[in-house]
Amino acid sequence: MQPRDFSLYGAVDLGARQAAAQRRQQAAQSPSQPGAPGSSAPAGDGLVIDVTEETFNTDVVERSRTTPVIMDLWAEWCGPCKQLSPVLEKLAAEAGGQWILAKVDVDANPQLSAALQVQSIPMVVAVIGGQLVDGFLGAMPEAQVRQWIDQVLGAAEKMGMQLTAPAGAADEARDGAEADADTRLPRDAGPEIPAAYADARAAMERGDLDGAARAFEQELAANPADPVAKTGLAQVNLIRRVSSYDQAKVRRDAAEHPADVEAQARVADIDIATGRIEEAFNRLLGVVRRTSGPERDQARVHLVGLFELLPPNDPQVRKARSALSALLF
Repeated sequence: MQPRDFSLYGAVDLGARQAAAQRRQQAAQSPSQPGAPGSSAPAGDGLVIDVTEETFNTDVVERSRTTPVIMDLWAEWCGPCKQLSPVLEKLAAEAGGQWILAKVDVDANPQLSAALQVQSIPMVVAVIGGQLVDGFLGAMPEAQVRQWIDQVLGAAEKMGMQLTAPAGAADEARDGAEADADTRLPRDAGPEIPAAYADARAAMERGDLDGAARAFEQELAANPADPVAKTGLAQVNLIRRVSSYDQAKVRRDAAEHPADVEAQARVADIDIATGRIEEAFNRLLGVVRRTSGPERDQARVHLVGLFELLPPNDPQVRKARSALSALLF
């Protein structure tokens, strides 16, 4: 079975969030509010900006259509946040405008935090062309953060975005043109894209799901925070699971054994892979409703895993999350 829409970048549409923010902004006196205390620049200008629920549309979604925006979700009480934020600010300054660092205080912006599905901080994600790209959790070392940012910029160029050269880059390029002519990429080439991405796509195109999974797994072994590989592997794993099913038997088993969590989860996989999203969610919500203990938790975990395959602001995801919350609490 081939995927209906295999994306190397697993970007999440922020359209619903953008529309909500736009409605709030219509009442605002200006499109951008000053940054919070301690910010390095007003929220409309500098390389590091403080973003609120009211300014999210202008300072993140709209700006991301021309410049990648990296969001740092933090809180005052979070120790690891205080380790990571200076690293991100330093790298933003070095980038000289290639990307913008948008800082979000999760305590002061609970609705935005909920929309972004913040479960742990520090949390870092990127927004490119109005789309959310997976990032990482925790205070990673600077070298790994740099590597992830390079991947984000590579994704931005693949999506057709013309990146601004860092301040001073033109002079440095002229001065060093002869010294490193053998290693510099051609003018029209973007940052090097890991070979694993091409290997995974080629494997998918020839129907080799195991090969695609191995390519992403190898990339993740080398770069655990790679957002492209994480999303790609999740997609491949769903398709690989469904491809292994005898669909008629799976549905028959689920009908005959309504209390069998594994049987119900398999049917939910088939439904979501074929676009029957509401049916998939409702099936697992029904299992959560009817079970308790380990069986209920197994159904919950599988359902939450299916949520991750869709945009967090998808109305069907929101509806199912609300129903799940009501069942659990």
